[in-house]
Amino acid sequence: MLIQLLRKITPKPLIQGYHYALARFAAFGYRYPSKELVVIGVTGTNGKSTTTEFIGRMLESMGERIGWTTTASFKVAEREWVNDQKMTMLGRFQTQKMLRDMVKAGCTYAIVETSSQGIVQSRHVGIDYDVAVFTNLTPEHIEAHGGFENYKQAKGKLFEVCKGTHVINLDDAHADFFLNFEAETVTGFGLRNSKATQVNAAPVVPDQVELSGACTTFVLGDLTMHLKTIGQFYLQNALAAITTVRALGVDWEDVQRAAEQLEPIGGRLEQIDEGQAFHVVVDYAYEPAALNAAYEALELIEYNRLIHIVGSAGGGRDVARREVLGEMVAEHDDIVIVANEDPYDEDPMQIINDVADAAVGAGMKDGVNVFRILDRQEAIDYAIKIAEPNDLVLITGKGSEPVMAVANGKKVPWDDRQAARKSLTSL
Repeated sequence: MLIQLLRKITPKPLIQGYHYALARFAAFGYRYPSKELVVIGVTGTNGKSTTTEFIGRMLESMGERIGWTTTASFKVAEREWVNDQKMTMLGRFQTQKMLRDMVKAGCTYAIVETSSQGIVQSRHVGIDYDVAVFTNLTPEHIEAHGGFENYKQAKGKLFEVCKGTHVINLDDAHADFFLNFEAETVTGFGLRNSKATQVNAAPVVPDQVELSGACTTFVLGDLTMHLKTIGQFYLQNALAAITTVRALGVDWEDVQRAAEQLEPIGGRLEQIDEGQAFHVVVDYAYEPAALNAAYEALELIEYNRLIHIVGSAGGGRDVARREVLGEMVAEHDDIVIVANEDPYDEDPMQIINDVADAAVGAGMKDGVNVFRILDRQEAIDYAIKIAEPNDLVLITGKGSEPVMAVANGKKVPWDDRQAARKSLTSL
């Protein structure tokens, strides 16, 4: 509470100066480790963690030693562990230490998921980025940034400081903004090829794209690629990784070989199978654009009813999204169970009511096809209990996150996938 009060009364320029100075001191203290690495920064609203991991996995499959930091996990050469910090970017000293550890482990590449909030707090300062990757941009963290334009400008700072290579999602509505930043190499990826003339290196635009519930197939030049992942959002993330690795000078044959080895990311459209007669899918989608992408991907799976456990984060995180989520689930789901997610210091039942009330306002009925269950395990238990053969139980909001953020800054151990398996094995 005292820290929050100090933040409110301290002039903003003073806070920004503090963050900047601390970042510079951290980089100096760890002897500027990024200068000894090829650093790839990945930013955007959705797909950052998946794209970061895909880039890392592809490079690693070619024999490179790599490290990464993402919302989901950390990796330093052979060592990989879960990110339980509830932070996309670590603090300035932790980030520099992680980069120094990568250097000590003999890594050549560091892939850093770079968030807008991290940029605002200068956590990117003191990192020499060689490549900057833009995945997409939709309204998110609006309250924290004071508006969408501020959010977009924060993302743009990564491309402002990176003068080497820019990799842009050419399909995104805000691609022009990111294409305007100067760099030695500007390339991109997409499915429409609408902005291909605005880059100075050949973009990656696949032909003959075929999406199914088992795999994704497309053609790039003379190569036909088969990915193990499903859905267009996974395809976009794979294209971002392919374009990035290609921009590093890797031959197309090696790019293809590495891309075809990519596995789905934990907690991203992850199917939980304990021999049950229905589908159970866990996905990280916690905001409208990501949830819409999940819905589109699930259209590739044949199922009867869609039973959905949904929630929304507290702590003042985009309160307006709750109504949008409620309206979306009313449109797409057969049965909705609104449950606790990451309440922080907010009343979790109020968050649940905000989402559920919007669903009811959009035509659903309490006790018929929308249910309010505070305990997330009980919510998952109920969904699995009522599931019938060939139904699909979708659990969104947390993905592979290992903790739930509750009051007083506490983090409670939690994993949606383990919770689902617990329910399934007790049937």
